[in-house]
Amino acid sequence: MQMRKIYAIGETLFDIIFKDGQPQAGKPGGAMLNSTVSLGRIGLPVSLISEYGEDDLGKIIDKFLHDNGVDTSNTDHFDAGNTALAIAVLDERNDANYTFYKKYPSNRLEMGFPLIQSNDIILCGSIYAVTAEIRRRYAEFISSSKEKGAIVIYDPNFRKTHLSDLEKLKPLIIENIQMSGLVRASDEDFENIFGAKDADEAYSAIRKYCSVLVYTSSTEGVYVRTPGFSGNFPVRKIIPVSTIGAGDNFNAGMITAIYKIGITSDELGKMGEEKWNSIVSTGVDFATEVCLSYENYISREFADKFKQKV
Repeated sequence: MQMRKIYAIGETLFDIIFKDGQPQAGKPGGAMLNSTVSLGRIGLPVSLISEYGEDDLGKIIDKFLHDNGVDTSNTDHFDAGNTALAIAVLDERNDANYTFYKKYPSNRLEMGFPLIQSNDIILCGSIYAVTAEIRRRYAEFISSSKEKGAIVIYDPNFRKTHLSDLEKLKPLIIENIQMSGLVRASDEDFENIFGAKDADEAYSAIRKYCSVLVYTSSTEGVYVRTPGFSGNFPVRKIIPVSTIGAGDNFNAGMITAIYKIGITSDELGKMGEEKWNSIVSTGVDFATEVCLSYENYISREFADKFKQKV
């Protein structure tokens, strides 16, 4: 296998986190950015395909990404508009409710896209993946990546705030699932999109579109469903400081294991318990680490210890 690369395509924002009416932290955010920073911190060859402004916040984000080993050569650094801002207010369970402030240019994703090779890993998802203004270029890139033999991992990350648009967005979500080799989604995602109540109902809803599912159910565990394997894996019991970035870092952990083990796109639906246990347990480790702080990504200390183990 040639030197494979990892790409994540998605929205970039600057997050300001509030708890009990007081700001607790401000940091670069966005689901795909969170994943790429964690991957960069453990030294994997990762690139972020995104867009943010040439304003002060955009420059802070750009420097932060470079400092954490994330390539931004395929990011659109626009000068008309502003870098998106997200206000995250934590509730009593430390789950976040978001308000977004966005001012994008009329023409978006004006940069060039990378040349994808077989078995490169592409992470995509969230509301960005069904956004009308960037949909054509997004879908062309993901579809082409799948055709070239890349492992496309899709996380719909579909929240209740978007339920009023579900009728319009559901066909696009299904199209994204069809372009994917692996769907990683939460119980909340599947209940919101398909009305599915458990992992088996979720798998029934998507298996004709994509045959590999990793279903995360908060404290209940992680469920894997493929044509060749069906299994459940535990998660650790913790008291979270913040759940922001938990799913994003589960994705980063999964990708780390897929990369380190050397799993190919042809293997995904054929693997047994040993490899899935490595993939899921690494995802759980990354997600647990992030839940224990206000950070959106694994700490440098965790990254250093992880690199020493593997």
